[in-house]
Amino acid sequence: MRKQKYNVAVVGVGAVGLEMLRCLRGRNFPVSNLKVFARSAREIELDRQIYEVEAVSAGGFIGIDIALFAGTEGEKGAAVTYAFEAVKRGAVVIDNGADFRMDKKVPLVVPEVNTKDVKKHRGIIANPNCSTIQMVAALWPIYKKAGIKRIIATTLQASSGAGRAAVEQLKEENVLIASGGYGNLSVEADNKSMPQQLAYNVFPHIGGFSESDYTSEEWKLVKETHKIMHDDKIKISATTTRVPVRTGHSESVYIETEKNITPQRVKDILSRSPGLVVIDSPKDNLYPMPKDIEGRDEVFIGRIRNDPFVKNGLWLWIVADNLRKGAALNAVQIAELLVK
Repeated sequence: MRKQKYNVAVVGVGAVGLEMLRCLRGRNFPVSNLKVFARSAREIELDRQIYEVEAVSAGGFIGIDIALFAGTEGEKGAAVTYAFEAVKRGAVVIDNGADFRMDKKVPLVVPEVNTKDVKKHRGIIANPNCSTIQMVAALWPIYKKAGIKRIIATTLQASSGAGRAAVEQLKEENVLIASGGYGNLSVEADNKSMPQQLAYNVFPHIGGFSESDYTSEEWKLVKETHKIMHDDKIKISATTTRVPVRTGHSESVYIETEKNITPQRVKDILSRSPGLVVIDSPKDNLYPMPKDIEGRDEVFIGRIRNDPFVKNGLWLWIVADNLRKGAALNAVQIAELLVK
């Protein structure tokens, strides 16, 4: 029997949009006709393949079955203007931006966690924030076995999470510092897209500061986790930081479970869970690192250990490629659920 194919649009050709194109191609998504939209028409080359980019317009979505909106971390994207226009013309929108995530009518989906929520869509499905995706993917199997009553997370988020301009800023700052012989670690890049210098630095500021002096990125971890896991009783606190890494978000996550569960049992459960890889051998200095997971689709977990002072307390170290599982891949996996 011939496999049904679909007309697909990718909106945006920034870092996430390009990864969406890679994921569609690499996973052999059943595409009949592919359209690529951006603010302006042009031609781009990706992995030695040429893509014709059209200027985005409402009429461009005529005949489109699935529209993937790339969005930008922490910013409002084209979905505000064009998502409903695409839905009106028959498309299902999967939006990687922040515009619809907390809308009660829009499901917020991580396929390994809340697959059934896809069926509740009314034309739009939201892709969660990158840091949320990898955390809930790692915690969900533990939650199902032992329950979770508290989460304390510190993220170490790569420059690519803020877009290509942030990656260029990091690169330029590294060159400036190196050319000065490390004499002065404080530099001013011409291409500055982040609020602080990133090279040779870490700063705890992603998004805008808001309620209780938490940033918007920190509140995303709280509210999105509650929505995805359908449990707003979990106590969640977070600090989100930007680190001088090109791609790959890392997270130090502390949890308190409802029931007692050993680190070895956690390792066994996570090792058998789809989309997760456990790398945890302290005696061999083996644990996930962003330099090793760039371009990988899985969420990697290590440093799984008890809190020796708190009953049912556990630590985990979670790492994932923020452009793939944290954005593009998760969106394409949602599309795969739609056509299944």
